[in-house]
Amino acid sequence: MNIKIIGTGSYIPKKVEKNENFHNHKFLNADGSAITAPNEVIVEKFKSITGISERRYAKDHLNSSDLGFFAAEKAIEDANIDPETIDYIIVAHNFGDVKHNTIQSDMLPSLAARIKHSLRIKNPKCIAYDLLFGCPGWVEGVIQAKAFIDAGIAKRCLIIGTETLSRVIDKHDRDAMIFSDGAGATLIEATEEDGGILSHESASYTYDEAYYLNFGRSNNQDLSDDTRYMKMEGRKIYEFALSHVPKAMKSCLDKSGVDIKDVKKIFIHQANEKMDEAILKRFYRQYRTDIPQHVMPMSIQTLGNSSVATVPTLFDLVKNNKLDNHEIHTGDVLIFASVGAGMHINAIVYKY
Repeated sequence: MNIKIIGTGSYIPKKVEKNENFHNHKFLNADGSAITAPNEVIVEKFKSITGISERRYAKDHLNSSDLGFFAAEKAIEDANIDPETIDYIIVAHNFGDVKHNTIQSDMLPSLAARIKHSLRIKNPKCIAYDLLFGCPGWVEGVIQAKAFIDAGIAKRCLIIGTETLSRVIDKHDRDAMIFSDGAGATLIEATEEDGGILSHESASYTYDEAYYLNFGRSNNQDLSDDTRYMKMEGRKIYEFALSHVPKAMKSCLDKSGVDIKDVKKIFIHQANEKMDEAILKRFYRQYRTDIPQHVMPMSIQTLGNSSVATVPTLFDLVKNNKLDNHEIHTGDVLIFASVGAGMHINAIVYKY
């Protein structure tokens, strides 16, 4: 028995937030002091590091559960299955539904329950729950779903990654320009067909690293202390990712028994263009081989970092030939990898 992806879907918000839109922002240092550089210089430096020129924000009336529902609908249609036959709905996110212009997260009921409700699934044996695992949440959801199928308690699972990070960012923090909104969904099931998930790897580093991403006060000291925003220690995260992600990818690939030369595509969480490129270099350096051309698709330049949604969205785009110079074929070996809040890392080796 193999466990394969039978359908994918994604929802990319229509609202485009370009870098120029940040030229009028009041950026401040963490201590509230003014940044002397002009915003045009700040934004240009940001683009040179992250690769981001624009990102997507959800329309005001839509929440994370809405975006996840839209992506799920597409995945179900792509798989051409009856939604009543889904055994598990696993929804990865970080902040629940945060309505536009509010400061409160809403996770009651869970986003998975909301999405199942929107899909109008009647079957009570379809279990719906949320997964909080930082940016690697969708990858971890696939790993959990595989465990359910391996254990014989499920045959078909829907895994969704959805987020509206635009609702939890501090507009006075330069890091806020990284984040975006979006959703991706994937259906997996047990099959006798060749391929599927060959191996996986997960780890949680919390001893010193747990709070590299956290909730903190605004850089604007005049705003209420009671309101918290997503904060990150960028340099520490960068160094952590470069140290641990390539090793996890290698461990995962070695367990699969696949030769590095047979890997056709690597789907890495879209956190930072330079960071992902550095991860790729370190990964291939471990095998003392050159990096193949077009092995790592990227969407961060125009979609930004939508956390749990980046990997499934990127995969859906490539699968449907919507990204230049990238396509996948039956029999191709793929690697999915992510890193994020916790700090967590994970990877999957998959034969398409």
